[in-house]
Amino acid sequence: MKLTADRIVDAGMAEFAESGYHGLSMRRVADRLDAQAGSLYYHVPNKSALLQLMADRMARQAYDAGTAALAALPEQAGWQAGVEAQATSLRQSISRHPGGAVMFADSPKVLSTGALSLMERLLRSLTEAGVPERDRGIAADTLLSHVTGFVLQEQGDPPALPVTAQDAAAVRERFPMTVAAASAVDKDEQFVLSVRLICAGIERLISPPFP
Repeated sequence: MKLTADRIVDAGMAEFAESGYHGLSMRRVADRLDAQAGSLYYHVPNKSALLQLMADRMARQAYDAGTAALAALPEQAGWQAGVEAQATSLRQSISRHPGGAVMFADSPKVLSTGALSLMERLLRSLTEAGVPERDRGIAADTLLSHVTGFVLQEQGDPPALPVTAQDAAAVRERFPMTVAAASAVDKDEQFVLSVRLICAGIERLISPPFP
């Protein structure tokens, strides 16, 4: 099969899912494609360029998912619903890729136009909501960082040592409120509520209209 940039990105994402950032190499990607490493450089010049393409693809998929989520909202939906739709679709998009949270966290550093588009749209939503200019960047960055961190925890490795029933019972006895809070809602509901909590804080920044 003909070697293309898209096929190299496919292989790169598969390798990243298994080996992570430090394990990813052009040689390993080439092995997945049954090709020589040198043949990859015609399409993708180096590992940094490959990471940029990978991050950009994932961010663009997230952007498209956000576009669909926003289009599905009723016309009377408020700005909070729009932000929630963007955050939820972003979480779903990067969760589909093992190691996706790590890749997305680094995407602005490699100037992923997809990631920058996500930020631009979120800033536009906050602008239309009336969030003051001085606060928009921090508000948008807080929301995106929260999504990334949430998925990072979901995609984290399991404990190195198994947790026994005795260990769990001891933790419940020592930290009852923490255990109760952790088990109160499922992950999807927890995520939505956390985004709404951030939006409630952002709403306090919006000046009330003059009478």
